This record gives sequence, C-alpha cells and structure tokens, in this order.
Amino acid sequence: MDFLGPRNYTVVTDFILLGLTDDPVLRVILFVIILCIYLVTISGNLSTIVLIRTSSQLHHPMYFFLSHLAFADMCFSTSVTPNMLVNFLVQRNPISYHGCGMQLGSTAVFGTVECFLLATMAYDRFVAICNPLLYSTKMSTRVCVQLLIVAYVGGFLNASSFIICFYFLFFCGPNHVNHFFCDFAPLVELSCSEISILVVVPSFTSGSVIVVTVFAILVSYIYILVTILKMNSNEGRHKAFSTCTAHLTVVTLFYGTITFIYAMPKSTFSTDQNKVVSVFYTVVIPMLNPIIYSLQNKEIKGALKRVLRKKTFS
Repeated sequence: MDFLGPRNYTVVTDFILLGLTDDPVLRVILFVIILCIYLVTISGNLSTIVLIRTSSQLHHPMYFFLSHLAFADMCFSTSVTPNMLVNFLVQRNPISYHGCGMQLGSTAVFGTVECFLLATMAYDRFVAICNPLLYSTKMSTRVCVQLLIVAYVGGFLNASSFIICFYFLFFCGPNHVNHFFCDFAPLVELSCSEISILVVVPSFTSGSVIVVTVFAILVSYIYILVTILKMNSNEGRHKAFSTCTAHLTVVTLFYGTITFIYAMPKSTFSTDQNKVVSVFYTVVIPMLNPIIYSLQNKEIKGALKRVLRKKTFS
C-alpha cells in the first residue's frame, strides 16, 4: 500500500490551528481565564511535588505515585496550553509539521502515563485495604519503581504509534486544523493518504491502554468495596473509604472526559462540543487534581498545615 499517496501535490509544511473561537472579545476573556487556570495548574502541581518530597509523613507509595501524577499533569497541560494562549492573541497561529508531531506525541505520552498512574494508585489502595499485612512487601520501593517504569514505557509506546502514523500521513491540501492543538482525529481528516491502517493502529493502542487501566481500576475497587463491607466497625469503613475518595473523584473526571472524546460515536456530538470537552481534560483537570487531593486527603492537608505553620512562626 502506498501510504504517501501521489507525489505531485504540494506538501504541507505547517498547520494553522483554528482554536476555540473567532470572536475577538471572547478570545480575550478565554485568554485571561485559561492563563489563570494554567498558572494555578503549574503552582498547584509543583507545590504537590515539593510537599511530598519534603514531608517525611508523605514518603509512602501512594504519594510517590501522586507526585508523578502531578508531574504528568504539568507536562500534559504544558503540551497544549501555552500554544492555545498564543492562539487567542494572534489571528493566524501556525505550527510547524514537526512541531505538530511533537505536540501530538507529548500529549499522548503524558495522557497515557496518567492512565497507568491512576491504575497503579488503585492497585496501591487495593493492597493497603485488602492486604494490609503484606503492604510493605507488595508495595516495596523496588515494586513502585517497576510500576513507574511500566507507566512511562507504556506512555512512550502508545505515543510512538501516534507519531509513526502521523509521519506516514501525507498532507497535500488544506492545512487548517479545526482544533486548538494537534489532535490525531482532525489531522486524519486533513490527510489525503490511504488512512485505514493508519487510524486503526493508534486507535488499537490507545483503546488497549484505556481498557487495561479501567479494568485494573474496576477490579481493584470491587475488591476494596467487598473488603469494606465486611468490616464490622463503621469507623473502620469510613477510614478505609476516605483514603479512596480523592482518587475516585480524579478517576471519574479523567476517564469520563476521555470516554466522551474517544469512545462516543462522532455523530453524537459536534466539533465544538469536542473542543470544549478537550479543554476540560487537557486544561481544567490538571488544575483540579492537586486541589481535589489537598481538600479530600487528610495526610496532605496535615502536611500542608505543618508547612504553613512553620513558615508563619519562623
């Protein structure tokens, strides 16, 4: 099969991102809102990482993975948001062919890493609640590092499928991407290549990541729920469940939005709706995650209070 198609076309060397809106007033408003969200995202996730690294009370596997989740959130948002902000300020926002490939790859890497980390954190809660006596063995430093390596390797492998297929696509016509970042689906719509296999491969790899991680999360929480229901003490049930609420909230928000984007039939929602939901999972959720954990996790709240108290009285 000739993936590159006819060679007598003008090859596209850059793309124009159409962004969220053409309304100049709305663009200014969105610029201010999203800039504020981005600043909160960076400061919130960076503070989470520093807090976990400096507080000895948080030197546990769950917070080790949470610090990497915060790092993935920062990188995920940074892959998209700065370029989106530029798009609000200029009429024409070109991105080079290779720049588009890099943005596609970086969002795929850190989006996939987040999926694996959320699944790993669910497994951590499963071990802590269902097998507390074996927790130190099953979640040893060696095991945690191995699970982290799996997350990042999985991210790079999934991103590789998107990048390779992107470079096999041949663009010979319009170069206006109807999105605010280089997502794979709108790029495929612009391609003049034979695209059947080139669409199947990334869909298969990303779909596999979602299915595997969702399955791991569901199985972990089914066992957790059964274990909690078997507890005789209401206080014990409440304490066990309270350690999961922040993670469950983050999982629901993240997987709810990516399911809407990648699993729902395209005919059920418009391109504009797709963009709005994409803003939510690329820009808003990375901001919400540290807020959710700081509000719902007692140990993080306690560590944060101790740090603030030291700074107040120092």
